[in-house]
Amino acid sequence: MENLSKLLRRRVSSVESPAVETVPDEALGRLPLGRPVAVIDIGSNSVRLVVYEGLVRSPTPIFNEKVLCGLGREVASKGVLAKDAIEKALSALVRFRALCGVIQVERVHAIATAAVREAKNGPAFIKDAASACGIAIDVLPGPREAQLAAAGVFAGFYKPDGVVGDLGGGSFELVEVAGDRSKNGQTLPLGGLSLVDSSEHSLDKAKKIVRNALSDSPALSNLKDRIFYAVGGTWRALARLHMHHTGYPLHVTHGYAMETDAALEFCDYVQRVDPDTLSDIEEISAGRRPLLAYGALVLREVLRAGKPSRVVISAFGVREGLLHEQLPPEERARDPLMAAASALNLLRSRSPRHGEELIGWTDAFMASTETEETAEEKRLRHAACLLADIGWRAHPDYRGEQSLNIIANAAFAGVDHPGRAFLALAVFYRHVGWKEEPSDLLRKLATERLLERARVLGTAMRVAYLASASMPGVLPRAPMRVEKGLLVLRLEGELAALSGDRLKKRVNQLGKLIGRKSEISTN
Repeated sequence: MENLSKLLRRRVSSVESPAVETVPDEALGRLPLGRPVAVIDIGSNSVRLVVYEGLVRSPTPIFNEKVLCGLGREVASKGVLAKDAIEKALSALVRFRALCGVIQVERVHAIATAAVREAKNGPAFIKDAASACGIAIDVLPGPREAQLAAAGVFAGFYKPDGVVGDLGGGSFELVEVAGDRSKNGQTLPLGGLSLVDSSEHSLDKAKKIVRNALSDSPALSNLKDRIFYAVGGTWRALARLHMHHTGYPLHVTHGYAMETDAALEFCDYVQRVDPDTLSDIEEISAGRRPLLAYGALVLREVLRAGKPSRVVISAFGVREGLLHEQLPPEERARDPLMAAASALNLLRSRSPRHGEELIGWTDAFMASTETEETAEEKRLRHAACLLADIGWRAHPDYRGEQSLNIIANAAFAGVDHPGRAFLALAVFYRHVGWKEEPSDLLRKLATERLLERARVLGTAMRVAYLASASMPGVLPRAPMRVEKGLLVLRLEGELAALSGDRLKKRVNQLGKLIGRKSEISTN
């Protein structure tokens, strides 16, 4: 046991930055990023602490806790934060401070949004809140909140294009995004709690307030046939409700998409019924339920005014945007999906370098087949190569199933749900073969084109892993290409001894799948 401990410590030391002190019992399941970073978000409805593994392109939370305090529920009508809400928030902040100490957070960022900036007693509350959590608190102006919401979508999506709408408890931010640039940011007093208060609990009055506020929005005027990125807890709750209402197979809110007509129909439905009567309402916290109808109302009016092609839910928002802005420009420019896949490859694969070599190996194979491949399909294939071996520690009979579940439900950014299905299925087929099938529900998320490509890639990876024993240095010397209509795996020179009946069978299986005869060349 002592020797194993020393070995593990040496492993940590070999990947740690020299500036980071090695902790003897440091978990090897975490990236060597130093100590975690945290964000305390004092919102109009909830107060939340999120601790992230580190400041990276694709941040992973290692702790996440929220307390529904309702700070903003009376700001519109009375102009102040409610006393009981203040007490609840301060109590939460004291706990969050202690948690950050326990987790050994390196740096804590604390922000407050609409309710605090609008309330007469906001400054007094912030003074007490800063004392409770032990750090200064940045009260975000509306335009700054919109800017950070846009940055959150930049963090969570690959080349976003459309309009971000961040619905909080006190305010609603709208901002147009394209690539890595934003414009036409604005903040409106349409947050869920604010709207309930200002409309005196009347949906009819609320509709008039929302429609009037959105009538001249510069961002919405540029939304037609683009994507509306819905940010905020109420809209994530609506998405979860819609998933269960429709029997959707993948319970991951980030990247969940609804066509505009379907979203409009569901918004109407949510406004008509008492949320507590819905059979699947257990998915939504009790504190969030009263805001569902108002969130649906705002979403419906946005869709009516902006006419986007679809709604896409973003689990990334102001908190992630705050961290994203702190990254160096070259890190912000990285593909978030590839960053996340690279991290899992490093943490879980037998050989991370083998996963990287697999990218080049499949590049040559795909080019030789003369199969048309879009830039997005190539990007997904590269990510699948990095994820191909993350399930190797499972029992051989369950590696495909376990890998599929990990990938389908991972905290990825920068991939839509059909893309998730492709990644999960490609690695599933890599383990079990293309004739085996997982549940029909997951396969329905992928297009027929993606499904066929997942089978081909998975079958090609079965060849690669058997030929190389999952070790680096082999694939660059063992190309597999279609040559004059024949699929050829070249194992020449010292690699010739790697040929065998089992490997020939896998090459033949791939050949049949792509409609080619096949052979292993050992000349």
